[in-house]
Amino acid sequence: MTQAGTFQPDPEVRCRDYTIGCIGAGMIMAECHLAAYRQADFKIGAIASRTRGNAAKVAERYGIPRVHDTPEALIEDPAIEIIDLAFPPDQQPALIRHALKQPHIRAILAQKPLALSVEEAARLRDEAKAAGKVVSVNQNMRYDQSMRVLKQIIDAGDLGEIVFAEIDMHAIPHWQTFLRDYDRLTLANMSVHHLDALRFLFGDPQEITTLTRKDPRTEFEHLDGITVSTLRFPSGVLAVSLEDVWSGPRQEGYEDDQHIRWRVDGTAGVARGTIGWPTGAPSTLAYASTKTTGGKWVEPKWETMWFPHAFIGVMEQLQYALKTGTPPALSIEDNVKTMALVEAGYRSIAEGRTVRLSEISIN
Repeated sequence: MTQAGTFQPDPEVRCRDYTIGCIGAGMIMAECHLAAYRQADFKIGAIASRTRGNAAKVAERYGIPRVHDTPEALIEDPAIEIIDLAFPPDQQPALIRHALKQPHIRAILAQKPLALSVEEAARLRDEAKAAGKVVSVNQNMRYDQSMRVLKQIIDAGDLGEIVFAEIDMHAIPHWQTFLRDYDRLTLANMSVHHLDALRFLFGDPQEITTLTRKDPRTEFEHLDGITVSTLRFPSGVLAVSLEDVWSGPRQEGYEDDQHIRWRVDGTAGVARGTIGWPTGAPSTLAYASTKTTGGKWVEPKWETMWFPHAFIGVMEQLQYALKTGTPPALSIEDNVKTMALVEAGYRSIAEGRTVRLSEISIN
């Protein structure tokens, strides 16, 4: 059992030994990865992007010593030990494979989704193993402070047997322009956060049922706009993941209510909270337990946020894995299972039925 005040919303930085090469110069790299790495005092050796000028601007901002003309040139830089990728999923596999061939590259941090299909993700997993390289996938919501504390509360048994869970998103993402070329949108690029977080909390589900409709505001063609997924776990837990990317009108003077909220119900207590990303605030958590809080609501506090602070933990777990020779917390092997869950959701949409995870081959 846990006591308020003993929680660890942010992980300890145990290793900052390796030189990182960053590929990408867009928002996620410039505002999240590098902002977090500067706070953690990680070693950044070089940067590259599709456009050298963009990479040079980010390099100047963060004092990065080298700018390469291309991502491939950065990967071939013998001073780089870890490749940090922030690239579209249709282009990411080729860069991963190029890095796997370089003897000086020891590890790769890839973005999610890892690839455009679960079959391609499984091939990358097998190729990384054959190359003897450590590959991790940036499922950064596992390092959101409310998710970490919730996991600690659940694992301590404070909520008793978990019965039901939900993640409820009503927020408007700023879709990256490259997504216009894909037929998959919300499930692959937004729900993937929540589906992976549910796996983090409760293990692998048995089955998923997903319904969708197009988002009437999103101007480019897409298959899945607003999505609702129901998951059933072997433990009996039933969970719902809702992603509403419409979230009301967008006009001057309209007071919207964008948010991401979550709730977990157990036989001995309830935990509820918010993910602060849509409003740029820290995530929150409150819980009441018949075992540890006397049935009273307790609300642990922290100052850090999902963006950018979670990215410290993501890169730290990879460096620590290298240092200790242990698997990373966010391993490519585990991420292929999240990719399989996303694929099962798309199959559920296409066939109008519940899909068991055993139907998705990842061997």
